[in-house]
Amino acid sequence: MEKGKIVALEDRIPKLKEQRRRKANRRLVLLLILFFTMIVVIAYSQSPLSHVKTITIKGNGVYSAEELVRQSGLSNNTNIWKIKKEETIVKLQRLSEIKKADIQIHWPSTVIIQVKEYKRIAYLKQGNNFLPVMDNGEILKNREANKIPVNSPILFEFKEGAALNQLVKELEKLPREISNSISEIHYTPKKTDPFHISLFMNDGFEVSATLRSFSEKMVHYPSIISQLDPNKKGIIDLEVGSYFKAFETEGEEKEVEQDKGEG
Repeated sequence: MEKGKIVALEDRIPKLKEQRRRKANRRLVLLLILFFTMIVVIAYSQSPLSHVKTITIKGNGVYSAEELVRQSGLSNNTNIWKIKKEETIVKLQRLSEIKKADIQIHWPSTVIIQVKEYKRIAYLKQGNNFLPVMDNGEILKNREANKIPVNSPILFEFKEGAALNQLVKELEKLPREISNSISEIHYTPKKTDPFHISLFMNDGFEVSATLRSFSEKMVHYPSIISQLDPNKKGIIDLEVGSYFKAFETEGEEKEVEQDKGEG
């Protein structure tokens, strides 16, 4: 049997030394890369290069971009590494008309603030001012307006509470063309109905209704007025059934049918 070739230890030593040298070089290169990467990151994070350059606002309508940036506490001097998203969101949501806020960081230097505002459902007349009423039933007492949108109903005698909350819910259920046709809504509670309201429409008719069935009955308004003489204005009673009473003839009443195909 042939004996295997024997390699002298002296012959193997140079190869082992070369392998060890290569491994040591690779480790050294890796450590140098990590070291210089850390130096670059630390230098960047401490330099003006890491400051926020651009703040983009999205979803705002009521508040200006400047107002939201100011409220967020962010600026071009803010270090992008030190932004605390949750704290910034809490600051933004302290604004009375901000429903939801979100912060996105786009490296290397851009911050995007996305907000969702509460909707203004109507305006409450108070003295010479009009206070916005939000879709959560809150009245904004510190953001009065001297002018209001043409299609926004004006509310009278309402205050924050059950009746206003119910009205907001009912208005949101109505088709836009019907809610836009309402000029004024007066809170006129009765002993028998604490949710009674009186509406004045843009077309000159008056509506007597209860908030308990307001949207359910009011959705038929176009069908009801189509049965009436547009030159003969009066009160449309939607509390029980549907009745029309002309202004000039208090005793004259007319029952009107609701379009069963609507609603």
